[in-house]
Amino acid sequence: MKQPKVIFLDAVGTLFGVKGSVGKAYANIAGQFGVEVSETAIDAAFFKSFAAAPPPIFPGVKLEDIPNYEFEWWQMVALETFQQVGAVNQFADFSKFFEQLYSHFATAKPWLLYDDVIPTLKSWQKRNIELGIISNFDSRLYLVLESLHIIDFFTSITISTEVSAAKPNKQIFTDSLNKHNCQAADAWHIGDSFKEDYQGARAAGIKAILIKRH
Repeated sequence: MKQPKVIFLDAVGTLFGVKGSVGKAYANIAGQFGVEVSETAIDAAFFKSFAAAPPPIFPGVKLEDIPNYEFEWWQMVALETFQQVGAVNQFADFSKFFEQLYSHFATAKPWLLYDDVIPTLKSWQKRNIELGIISNFDSRLYLVLESLHIIDFFTSITISTEVSAAKPNKQIFTDSLNKHNCQAADAWHIGDSFKEDYQGARAAGIKAILIKRH
């Protein structure tokens, strides 16, 4: 295959994943607030709430206001998660709990960087391939990438909340290509979601590669 000018990568599930499970992280922090919940039940409730929530995009919102909208969006998901398991009323102050939970996921603590990531990024860098990230995560991604010591590999980072378009929407891929002055035919995209990453990239004319992590 012809070497691409740019390789775009998804973030969560491609470069790094949650240690253990989302439910475990949520339950551990809830425990610090005196609330005991089942990790398994919270994990199932989270993914149900996450799937039911509207896309985290905020058209017309000023760039400096986006973090506040992201915070409120995730708080809605967390509140619905704990409502599903009947634990919301156990919190003396749910807002204080959520602030700590939200900050936790902006650090390296809950994340596992996959072993093959840094060697592969270094290899592509040596081949003078430009690297970018296309993610439906939020602006905490910059802090996570920095704390995992991989942010300097990427010349572009495009997240859904900042461009008001989430994968598989073609716009987020087009915006990413424009940052590199690159034609779709000269780019690859690697991600773990068949719909968002593989089908989304292909629809935008980018060579799509699906990666399956454990």
